[in-house]
Amino acid sequence: MEHGSFTDNSVATFSLTDEDHTIANAVRFTLNQDPRVTFCGYSIPHPSEARVNIRVETTGDPAREVLKDACQNLMLMCRHVRCTFDKAVEDFKASNAVKAMKIDSQDSSGDDSEESE
Repeated sequence: MEHGSFTDNSVATFSLTDEDHTIANAVRFTLNQDPRVTFCGYSIPHPSEARVNIRVETTGDPAREVLKDACQNLMLMCRHVRCTFDKAVEDFKASNAVKAMKIDSQDSSGDDSEESE
């Protein structure tokens, strides 16, 4: 839900339901990276209420568009983190499989050397 001014669309407060500090802080961080944003902050009206209010003030661009851009940038960041994490897990599993094979081959070569002595 958007709470804004009819005369100035560069200033608005957006209410996100069923959200908390996790998404609000990430959106705030992303908005603050945008040079079009002059002010951004969020508040939670009451701890027992699952709602977040995000205030956006821009240099003149519509606050709604700036928020949309920030959310898209956040999605790209999350996608990058997920891909990086998945790749690291794959690399870790692959390297551990190789290490496990090397351990097995070292154990068998160690047994051979003891038997031949």
